[in-house]
Amino acid sequence: MLGIVSLVVWALGIIVALKYVVLVLRADNDGEGGILALLSLVAAAGPAKRKLPFLVLLGICGAGLLYGDGVITPAVSVLSAMEGLEVAAPNFQHWVIPVTLVILVALFLIQRRGTAEIGKLFGPVMLLWFTAIGALGLSTAIIRGPAILQALDPREAIAFLTGNPGTAFAVFGAVFLALTGGEALYADMGHVGAPAIRRAWFGLVFPALLLNYFGQGGLLLADPTAIDNPFYKLTPHALLLPMIGLAAAATVIASQALISGVFSLTRQAIQMRLSPRMLVVPTSSRAYGQIYIGIVNWGLMAATVVIVIAFKTSDNLAAAYGIAVSGTMLITTILLYRVMRGTWNWPSSVAVPVTTLFAAVDATFFSSNCLKIVEGGWLPLAIGGFVGFTMPRLALRQSRSPGKAGGEFDAVRGFHWSGRQDAGSAAARHRRLRDPVGRDRLTHAVASGDDQPGAARACHPADRPADPAAARAGQRKT
Repeated sequence: MLGIVSLVVWALGIIVALKYVVLVLRADNDGEGGILALLSLVAAAGPAKRKLPFLVLLGICGAGLLYGDGVITPAVSVLSAMEGLEVAAPNFQHWVIPVTLVILVALFLIQRRGTAEIGKLFGPVMLLWFTAIGALGLSTAIIRGPAILQALDPREAIAFLTGNPGTAFAVFGAVFLALTGGEALYADMGHVGAPAIRRAWFGLVFPALLLNYFGQGGLLLADPTAIDNPFYKLTPHALLLPMIGLAAAATVIASQALISGVFSLTRQAIQMRLSPRMLVVPTSSRAYGQIYIGIVNWGLMAATVVIVIAFKTSDNLAAAYGIAVSGTMLITTILLYRVMRGTWNWPSSVAVPVTTLFAAVDATFFSSNCLKIVEGGWLPLAIGGFVGFTMPRLALRQSRSPGKAGGEFDAVRGFHWSGRQDAGSAAARHRRLRDPVGRDRLTHAVASGDDQPGAARACHPADRPADPAAARAGQRKT
């Protein structure tokens, strides 16, 4: 128990806290995050034109896996919360799936309101959630099993790994479930901003998670029979139903994070000419990253509903869940090395050891999750394979121009949409958001895949009004 909890603690510290919150959030592309934003930085640091490179294909595969994660996360998160009903009242077991479906459909129905409006409702809930799970873990860890605090010592994790290598490798897949929000955290950077993420993580989320994992471990040291559901058995019986309701709300919000991340990922794919054009609706006049894409929202909802009905339990979905995120995390580490060397100009003496540490952990988790391919891991791989097959074909098709040999990929045209390529482009986009005429043009530009700095100055030359009167006429026409 000490070894497993120690693995969870140090995995959170190395992968989420150090890799994502400290380092990866620095790799923003004009304020946007996510694996495609990272890929655009890699392309910007390379030659202007080249044949479709291996790293681009790798990034596209990571994006495909993140789409798979976006489908699975809402299903497994809400299902796991609703399964708490089985602890409180076993007779309600047959209501778990219907209630889960109602919650998921309601979640997708409110997406049009935008991240800022949803956040006003969700923020206080998350504050209460992390405070509650931290307090439950703290009381249990100190009162019932204080020996669990020895898990802070990394030697406990090392002893478990070396003493039980076969068991440890199998356990990695379960330990990884503690890390699965890391990639969504990065993808949502455009919605909430890196400073807010860092403050929330180190000020509340990380301490609360550690306390709760210590609490679960301490409970199992004192009462091994609680192994069937240690999280809910931390809670006093009188508070069990309120805790289930709070857990349901928290998992809905966790699902929201993935949905918002998929919106951002899709817009980046459109901007990089890796996706068909879609209508992208800005939901905020102040934050460029807050958007809504209807066709993606309804597609995710349909896929999530089908998955809940097909898999039925969170345990069945857990196998599918881990492999998608672990694969994306490993690809992120590979691309991050290129950004360290090409964009941040880190010396190899620093970049290589840092990347090696992250890659070793990511590769171990990915390998362990590969054991679950037959049990359900095939699902995100199938989704990722479909996206990974489609995106390069779109990239090659949309990068061709008259007189150019087919099959050549223009990195500048396809990837250099970063504000670094055009000073002031971010400010220009925000000005267009505040102006009604500009906001309409920006929505059209994103939907048509032309929201790039080079194109932003002349998105629609033929439609650009020559004087204020023409601008007003154009606004009325719109």
